[in-house]
Amino acid sequence: MPIGISDDHAELASTVRKWAESQGSVAAVRAAETDPTALAPWATLPAEMGLSAIALPETVGGGGGTLLDQAVAVEAAGYALVPGPFLTTVAAGLMYDDEDLRAGIAEGRITVGLGLDPRAVLDATSTTHVSVPTATGHVLVATDLVEIRSGESVDLTRSVGEVVLDGVDTSGLPTNATPGAPIELIVLAAAEASGIARWCLDTAVEYAKVREQFGKKIGAFQAVKHLCAEMLETSESVTAAAWDAAEAAEAATAAPEQARFAAGVAATICFDGAVEVAKACIQVLGGIGFTFEHDSHLYLRRAIALRAFIGATGAFAVDLGECARTGVRRSGEIDFGGADEQFRDAARTEAQRIGSLPEADQRAALAESGFLTPHWPAPYGLGAAAVQQLVIDQELEHAGVERPDLVIGAWAAPTILDGGTQEQQDRWVRPTLTGEITWCQLFSEPGAGSDLASLRMKAERTDGGWLLTGQKVWNSIAERADWGVCLARTDAEAKPHAGITYFVVDMKSAGIDVRPLRELTGEALFNEVFFDNVFVPDDCVVGEINAGWRLAVTTLANERVAMAGSKLGDSVELAIDLLDEIRLPSAGEAVGRAIALAQVVKLLGMRSTLRSIAGQGPGAESSVAKLVGVRSRQDSAELAMELLGAEMFTKSERAMAANDLFLRNRCLSIAGGTTQILRNVAGERILGLPRG
Repeated sequence: MPIGISDDHAELASTVRKWAESQGSVAAVRAAETDPTALAPWATLPAEMGLSAIALPETVGGGGGTLLDQAVAVEAAGYALVPGPFLTTVAAGLMYDDEDLRAGIAEGRITVGLGLDPRAVLDATSTTHVSVPTATGHVLVATDLVEIRSGESVDLTRSVGEVVLDGVDTSGLPTNATPGAPIELIVLAAAEASGIARWCLDTAVEYAKVREQFGKKIGAFQAVKHLCAEMLETSESVTAAAWDAAEAAEAATAAPEQARFAAGVAATICFDGAVEVAKACIQVLGGIGFTFEHDSHLYLRRAIALRAFIGATGAFAVDLGECARTGVRRSGEIDFGGADEQFRDAARTEAQRIGSLPEADQRAALAESGFLTPHWPAPYGLGAAAVQQLVIDQELEHAGVERPDLVIGAWAAPTILDGGTQEQQDRWVRPTLTGEITWCQLFSEPGAGSDLASLRMKAERTDGGWLLTGQKVWNSIAERADWGVCLARTDAEAKPHAGITYFVVDMKSAGIDVRPLRELTGEALFNEVFFDNVFVPDDCVVGEINAGWRLAVTTLANERVAMAGSKLGDSVELAIDLLDEIRLPSAGEAVGRAIALAQVVKLLGMRSTLRSIAGQGPGAESSVAKLVGVRSRQDSAELAMELLGAEMFTKSERAMAANDLFLRNRCLSIAGGTTQILRNVAGERILGLPRG
């Protein structure tokens, strides 16, 4: 999904892209190879469309929009490869609080080349003004007052030049006192990186759908499918980071450290990400991608030049680590736009009532009020949509009330609500909420993990019910569960996804043997469960016979939404704590990159939640969050061990915790579908690639 979530932003992005394509943005870049004047019109074309002043005040002829509005337009321009000084002019208009400059930009009279190093000022040779770094920040000067030496850039869409300020009187000129890259520039450059990455992803996927090799569309090959899925992961990460940087920068005056943190995440993620996706695009395209005739190299050129222009991303990662070391975390507040008002008072009153009860009585009160599972239908929940769910979450947190974890019950009960009889719902759902019964899940088998449809457990008809025989594995809390939800094959002749029935099993039944399964952590969190003619009565069959697969994969349509907290995860937080002891740049960069990736996981979840609030269907964010989240948690656990060094061989509390996290997190890329299978799913269901 692009940066903009709202319908207005989607319309703006579509308009910008169509306009750029109608004006021949890529054709102009091609023509510039033999005609140096071909790019000249693009200095003012964006201003004529009002695109250069979207976020400038209306008092100077601007649109009075937000920085996010402007970022949406810049992302779309990056997708369409709009050439010339659009990015730099827009950035300068926001960097310099100067009415004459801003009015000139809005009117199209002023265009600005910009550099963070005087040797590499983008479009210095084709603009009316240049923004140049100085010892005290940045200064804006007319190009006819300085010496400009034309340079050479790998990016064919922009010129570059060295600006010599020697002897130029800069007193009285517009200045910006921010050292290095101002936040406004990082935000807009990140937005452009998002546009580049999205074009490359779309182009690679479309090619993989039609290009044939060995008698198949190449997108059907797992290697290509995984490469495209990885491009999706990176592209979504780039977009999420750019979006949040724009949101945070909008409130930079009130919360400067929040803006610094978000900009650090964007700078660490976006520019490397765009380069990686552009390289992968050419890899998918193969030989055609290596030709000059295909446009993919133009996007790779812009991506690599954009990263060089912004500067070493490792330095931004170090600064992000320092920012986090001082205690800064991204708060992630939600603007409901008034949609929460109809729920707020009632939710606050009920949450405070529950919070005033003795702790032992709070669970029952949560269940009775529907606040324990507000997304479930009445009478077990409130049938609450996204906004009401989030309001209840906030008010329970303010009241100091913590919901109990239903564990497997959070999966079992919704399935019973979806496919069970009223008697089954009455029998199992309320006791699940109140904690009277505990559940385990009996799905996976030694030969049916990710390929669950190949399960072999037999269910044979007998008087009044069924006899189940077989083996299940990877069953958490089976040793103490009261009931288990179980899939078994009731028709051996049916196709793999058919012939499966959904059972509820009394774990105290005769014939069940639960054996602890010791994992690589040394603990036994899982179990093997053996069934030997275990009787399950007919009233414990959920749904129709042979129709259990649908129940196994379905959830209630009104799904749970939640906002992540500010904490970045145990391993990342430990790594941040260690920065006080390990003052090496390499450690600072590694920790900063771990922070950025962990924050991106949270942002993907937040964007998915905001889409729910807007009444939109699920986007790619939730699927990508699982894949990126696994990588973040596994990599950060390994980083924490590395930073501890010799302390890892001691019995210190943090060494023991780091050891455990590293070993335990290895299951994350296996449990719930392996990373490889999930990439197949992402490639096929999100990107539309053909099945293998």
